[in-house]
Amino acid sequence: MNRADEISKNLTQVKQRIADAAKKSHRSIDEITLIVVTKTFPLSDLEILYSLGVREFGENRDQEAAIKVVQLPTDINWHFQGGIQSNKLKSITAWASCIHSVDQFKYAKIISENSAGKSKSIFIQVSLDQPPESRGGVDPQKLINMAKQIDQLPNISIMGLMAVAPVAGDQRGAFVRLQGINNDFKASFRTAKSLSAGMSGDYEMALEYGATHLRIGSSILGNRAQIT
Repeated sequence: MNRADEISKNLTQVKQRIADAAKKSHRSIDEITLIVVTKTFPLSDLEILYSLGVREFGENRDQEAAIKVVQLPTDINWHFQGGIQSNKLKSITAWASCIHSVDQFKYAKIISENSAGKSKSIFIQVSLDQPPESRGGVDPQKLINMAKQIDQLPNISIMGLMAVAPVAGDQRGAFVRLQGINNDFKASFRTAKSLSAGMSGDYEMALEYGATHLRIGSSILGNRAQIT
């Protein structure tokens, strides 16, 4: 099986599993966005994905993504979902359609300052870890206050919350907590209807608890390529 056939087969399987999980949860497939995580994979893989109709690509590293962006069609929506560094945000804001991992007000402020004339979509990353913020993400207890600050900034559109399930422990319990946090958040921010959660190992479970944006890499592209 060549690479194009391998990716096509995996993509079809993932889409079917998403459709099945959505149906089981009585949700419309139209409200779910599949973001294919392409970090460390070669441009040729992205070109295959594009030929298969994929237009939502997720990257974690500014330097790598900035090179890919200029070599691919302009109708792609690029999502940045990695850990944020202040000195990279000006560049990230230039190419990313949406930034998923905003967990400090200062990052939102930099995004706002570099998005003059257009509104940049962001997700606020909330921590599901114990103790909170040990792997990034804002402490749920601080979430609403920080979001209110961000909401006052120009050129920023809060799509909703983003979260990463804990590496170990009760994943389902973490998604239950996330659903509760998200419901409370939407009560305060009624236009923030999206939830970025779910990766290759847990996206079906994430869908049960309200995820709208799934960040899936290895289930489609295979084991992560190594940067040398």
